[in-house]
Amino acid sequence: MNNLLKSFLIFIAATGLLVGCSSTSTQDEPTEEPAVSEPAPEPEPAPEPEPEPLDTVFYFDFDESTLKSDARSELMAHAERLKEEPQDIRLEGHADERGSREYNMGLGERRAKAVRDFLVLQGVSSSRIEVVSYGEERPAVRGSNENAWEQNRRVEVVIK
Repeated sequence: MNNLLKSFLIFIAATGLLVGCSSTSTQDEPTEEPAVSEPAPEPEPAPEPEPEPLDTVFYFDFDESTLKSDARSELMAHAERLKEEPQDIRLEGHADERGSREYNMGLGERRAKAVRDFLVLQGVSSSRIEVVSYGEERPAVRGSNENAWEQNRRVEVVIK
């Protein structure tokens, strides 16, 4: 009986070993699903190019507050930009050193107002425009010659 018991035990061990190695999982094996292509991301819109810089200094003839034709065309571009992107601006009027201080303060103011009036006629709100005159007090160029005087007779547009 000893042999019979040994054979029975070997049979049980072998069966246990086979049962332990077999796989009877009740869970479904994951199946590979066909790859679904995601929609390509939409390209980001290109950034808007920076607008061309505009002249910000406008020159005047001696003892004049009348805009020159080249200044008018550039100021029209300023007006369009100010209507698209409303910003407050300051117009700084200047004069050369010739004439009295009081006269040059008035001349600088007339020049700045000429620019303001032109912009307002183009549709820019006057409430966005400040007018300041510095007369001869802030020269762009120091000197007592025609070259210096030409550069000092000006209105500067300053974005606030």
